[in-house]
Amino acid sequence: MIRVTFRGAASGAWRVERITPVIGASLPHAAALSVDEDVADASFVLRGVTSQQRYVERREKDALVAIQPPLGRPEATRAALIPIKKTDAWWDLAQDERRAIFEERSGHVANSMKYMPAIARRLYHSRELGDPFDFLTWFEYAPEHAGHFEELVATLRATEEWRYVEREVDLRLVRTV
Repeated sequence: MIRVTFRGAASGAWRVERITPVIGASLPHAAALSVDEDVADASFVLRGVTSQQRYVERREKDALVAIQPPLGRPEATRAALIPIKKTDAWWDLAQDERRAIFEERSGHVANSMKYMPAIARRLYHSRELGDPFDFLTWFEYAPEHAGHFEELVATLRATEEWRYVEREVDLRLVRTV
């Protein structure tokens, strides 16, 4: 399990290009984002942990592991942090019902794999921590893959799965160090 803390503040390793509320309230303004750093003057703090992959089957997990690039690649100077909160209706569904929406009908994994290895990603869970979001999605990519990232995000937001999103904020970042 990996614990992470994202802090929006005046300084940090990632400069915030923009914070866009997609659904629901935004986050407070921050000039920069720190990951796992202790910043006393934080505008916001989002915490998450990695967990077992809840909606993927073994064959999908193996395929993801085979093509997924690591985080922290030198050429990946762009990033996106997209915190997401799902509706109560989503959480009222049984696990198999969520899985059916997630992959069988929305193609979340299949669509995402088309953009690897250009885009690295990691999912952090926050719901169980009592934070304001259920998931913190972190992506890193090189500037020349920004268009691919926009395609990926647009594809996912057009699915049935996204009808269950109650709050989503899109932070775009540029590495400063």
